[in-house]
Amino acid sequence: MSSATVEAWPEGQVGFASRVRRGFRNWRRTRPFWGGLIAMIAGVPILYFPYAHLSLGGLTVAMATTAGAGSMIIGLLMISLGLTAWFQPMVRIFCGVATTILALISIPVSNLGGFGMGLVTGLVAGGLLVSWAPLPPKPAAEGADPGTAESVAAPDGAPTAQLPAQAAAEPPLEHGTAPHTPAEEEQR
Repeated sequence: MSSATVEAWPEGQVGFASRVRRGFRNWRRTRPFWGGLIAMIAGVPILYFPYAHLSLGGLTVAMATTAGAGSMIIGLLMISLGLTAWFQPMVRIFCGVATTILALISIPVSNLGGFGMGLVTGLVAGGLLVSWAPLPPKPAAEGADPGTAESVAAPDGAPTAQLPAQAAAEPPLEHGTAPHTPAEEEQR
């Protein structure tokens, strides 16, 4: 069971914090939230380490490289791809592939991908973004007619066109038979 499929809590008196939390939860479930968040987190070490001055005891180590601009571009692009996946979920596959490619490019450009931290989290984020899919629509109401277009869907979840009532009531034709004319129907 995932967090997107659990039953909603019963409605009662709800405070402001509860409404905000539920609103955020509903927003989060309609987009690749975790993939986008991890993509943004992956951009931080790639962006940070080439410009960092680390102190080890009394020794200051500067990580500045000639590829500092490349690291900044990769880090900022990964952060912007995470935000784009949040606010435009339909481009999630592009964001996931681009995040994966940028994480791999960061190996030679940005200190082994932010010492592996940005690389590994970028690969995970790219996989999460590519594999996320929206939840299928909720089933039709219980009182709906089973022959209506709202309650009939194709196996892949795409809506189907509603057939006329007479055509929907006829059984399918057997292989090699022609459709019946009204005169032939009366003779039967």
